[in-house]
Amino acid sequence: MTREQFRHDDHPNDHFLLTTVVGSYPKPKWVDRARDLYEDESADFDEAAWQEAKDDASRLITDEHVRAGLDAVVDGEMRRNEMVEYFAHRIDGYEFNGPVKVWGHNTFDKPSVVSDVEYDETWLVDEYEFTAGVTDRPVKVPITGPYTLANWSFNEAYDDTESLAHDLADLVNTEVEKLVEAGARYVQIDEPALATTPGDHAIVGECLERIAAGIPDDVRIGLHVCYGDYSRIYPEILEFPVDEFDLELANGDYEQLDVFKDPEFTADLALGVVDAHVADVETVPEIKANIQKGLEVVPAEQLTVSPDCGLKLLPREVAYEKMENLVLAAREVERELDAGEIDVERSAVTADD
Repeated sequence: MTREQFRHDDHPNDHFLLTTVVGSYPKPKWVDRARDLYEDESADFDEAAWQEAKDDASRLITDEHVRAGLDAVVDGEMRRNEMVEYFAHRIDGYEFNGPVKVWGHNTFDKPSVVSDVEYDETWLVDEYEFTAGVTDRPVKVPITGPYTLANWSFNEAYDDTESLAHDLADLVNTEVEKLVEAGARYVQIDEPALATTPGDHAIVGECLERIAAGIPDDVRIGLHVCYGDYSRIYPEILEFPVDEFDLELANGDYEQLDVFKDPEFTADLALGVVDAHVADVETVPEIKANIQKGLEVVPAEQLTVSPDCGLKLLPREVAYEKMENLVLAAREVERELDAGEIDVERSAVTADD
C-alpha cells in the first residue's frame, strides 16, 4: 500500500485515515496585489520581489495546513492562477488570444493549441521542492490532467480531442517522472472535464495508462473528478491505473454514495467530507457522520478524508476551520475504530457520539 508512508511518526491511533486537501486554497489578499504590481510596468516591483511574494505565500499556506494537522499538504497552489492557463503557458504548442466569456460576466483566458504540443521547461518541480523544503509533512502535487487540458482548449492542430489528450498525457508522464526524481510520492491528476463529458471516460483511462507508465509502485497516484453523474463512469473507472479516486459527494448530500457500493469499490476512496462551495463550517460531529458514509463503501485502510474540491473561493478563515475540524473528526473516528465503537460493516457508532 502506498498510503502508510504518509502516516506521521506521532500519529496517535492504530487506525489511519489519510487527511489531505484537493489542491487550491484561498490566497492571502496581498498575493493578488503583488501580482498587480509585478504586471505594472511603472511600479518598482521586479521579478525578485514577485518571487519572494509567492514564496512567502507558499510557506504561509503550507504551514497553515500543517497547523490544521493534515497528513499530506499542498501549498494551496499559491503560484498558480488558473488550472488550464497555468500549464498552457508552460507547454509548447499553446498560444493565447485573449479571454472568452464563460458565464455571466466571467471570462476565461482559454488557450488554443496551434501546433504539436511539446515539453519544454518543468512545470511544478520548483514548486514541489520549495514546499517540501518548508515542512516535514508529505507534499501532494496536483496536476491538471491531459483530458481537461485538451477539452478546455481550442484545438486548431489535432484531428480530435483524443489524439491531443494522448500527446498531453505523455508530457504529464514526463513531468511526473521529474517530480518523482525530486522526491514526490503523491501526485493527483485533476480531471474536472470528465464530469461534464463522461462518455469520454475511455480516453481518460488511456491517458492515465500513459501517465502511469514507468512510475514506481511507491508513488501514490490519485484522480480527482468534480461533481457529476458518477453512475455514467462507474465501475469503468476502477480499471484506471490509479491508487485513489477523489470524489465530490458532500455537495450533493451523498445522494450518489450507493453508486460505489455495487460492484465493490476496489481502489482507495478520497471522500469529500466538507463542502467546498458553502461558507458554513461543518462541525466535528457532522464531519464524523460524513466520514462514516465513506466507511459504508470502503474499509478504513482504503479511506482518505478531504474537502469536496479546491477551497480557493472560500474566505481563508473558513477554509482553515473546515480543515481543522476535518482533522479532528478523522482522529476521533480513528479512536472509535481502535476502541471497537464503530461497526465497520454497518458503519454505526455504538457509543454516545
